Amino acid sequence: MSAATPDPAVQLDLRGTPCPLNFIRSKLALEKLEPGAWLQVELDPGEPEQMVASGLREAGHRVELQAGEPGAVRLLIQRLG
Repeated sequence: MSAATPDPAVQLDLRGTPCPLNFIRSKLALEKLEPGAWLQVELDPGEPEQMVASGLREAGHRVELQAGEPGAVRLLIQRLG
């Protein structure tokens, strides 16, 4: 792992979890972290990725897309504030 790659404090696998439950679970997990900590979330591509990423960005967190397993999307989310 390079220095530029964040080391997530918590990892969630929400593949197969419907919207908006995947967003709610991501948000709750993020709220338990210290500011500046990272959360890694595995999601299905498409609507789940868009809902979670946009919702958490709107909540003021940093969201980065990372290459995940085929057929899945990995988001790295940094809790800000």
